[in-house]
Amino acid sequence: MTATDLPAPATAPAPATAPAPAQGPAPLPPLAARAAAVGGSPVRDILAVTARPEVINFAGGLPAPGLFDGDGIAAAFRAALEETPERALQYSTTEGEPALRAAIAARAAARGLPTDADDVLVTTGSQQALSLLATALLEPGDTVLVETPCYLAALQAFAFAGARVVPVPGDAAGIDPAALDELVALHRPKFLYTVPTFQNPTGRTLPADRRAAVAEVAARRGVWIVEDDPYGELRFEGERAPWIATYPGAADRTVLLGSFSKVMAPGLRLGWLRAPGALLRACAVAKQAADLHTPTVNQLAAARYLADQDLDAHIARVAGVYRERRDAMLAGLGEALPAGSTWIRPEGGMFVWARLPDGYDTTELLRTVITHDVAYVPGAPFFAGEPDRATLRMCFVTQSPAEIAEGLRRLGRGLGEK
Repeated sequence: MTATDLPAPATAPAPATAPAPAQGPAPLPPLAARAAAVGGSPVRDILAVTARPEVINFAGGLPAPGLFDGDGIAAAFRAALEETPERALQYSTTEGEPALRAAIAARAAARGLPTDADDVLVTTGSQQALSLLATALLEPGDTVLVETPCYLAALQAFAFAGARVVPVPGDAAGIDPAALDELVALHRPKFLYTVPTFQNPTGRTLPADRRAAVAEVAARRGVWIVEDDPYGELRFEGERAPWIATYPGAADRTVLLGSFSKVMAPGLRLGWLRAPGALLRACAVAKQAADLHTPTVNQLAAARYLADQDLDAHIARVAGVYRERRDAMLAGLGEALPAGSTWIRPEGGMFVWARLPDGYDTTELLRTVITHDVAYVPGAPFFAGEPDRATLRMCFVTQSPAEIAEGLRRLGRGLGEK
């Protein structure tokens, strides 16, 4: 018999012990610091009530749904699905469908910026382009310069990347190039972010001489320019301003962002960025990690729409309607806003920016104004630095002139209760 054949020795029973106290599940790890630090809009809860049908909502930034070319877009989708279903429903390349990239490049070249399909990356809306650029260019603590006020979602994208966001002073015409020059020298930023044409939120357009000056500062100081142009084709009057990217010294350091959201349909989620080769490749790698590619069927449908339909004629029709609505808003602002208010007259786009006299706080006033079934967006969230709390943004494109006139009457009654 071996030791392994011996029976196991008897063991004494374990002494009775009190049961361990019941414990809940262990706490989860916390959110990333950037997620905790970047909050949402402070007026989101207030604006939630604007979904009520009786509210005339000037707060949105949506194109007018009644002006979408539903028939043309439906025909483009049918063609993509019926003629090449195996391609339309399949994965695509991260850079985007060649036909759409070629069409985007051709439109850019027609506006004076020589562009090849290989210069273009298709994005899931131009908002994604901001996130890709933040991933490709920014380390935590890097500085980004922005306009003041600035597109709110851009501020959020840069904050999520851990950037230090510094506002550049300006006026009703846009960025002050001299102030930009000083801030670039002081902070050594990675890039300047700007919406130079029909800016969100102000509707202002940077004049040609300032565009040239911005390009010169970027070339001399060594800084990227991110030129966002979602509204530029919605011009009602005046001469089209060349992209900053077309000016001497800017071509090798400007990223141009575009979108079909405001001129075709936002639900397609189709945007694009044009950038120098190394940066474009870095953004493509970032996009591959984010979503692999923008939906193939949407890209093929958009390419087919551009081939079969006259997008420029459609844009002209939309701009004609938007001009009437802008004029209706401008005509009623004098009576709706308190004496001493000022506003910018946009030559295109979707927004009017106004400033009430000192002492008004448009965030606080919104609670009262909404009780009159009308809404706007307070200006404060659009500022990277100290906000101007007397400002507000109103979108004029989604209501008819009669609805705009009624909305402004309601707005006047609400502001009159201050």
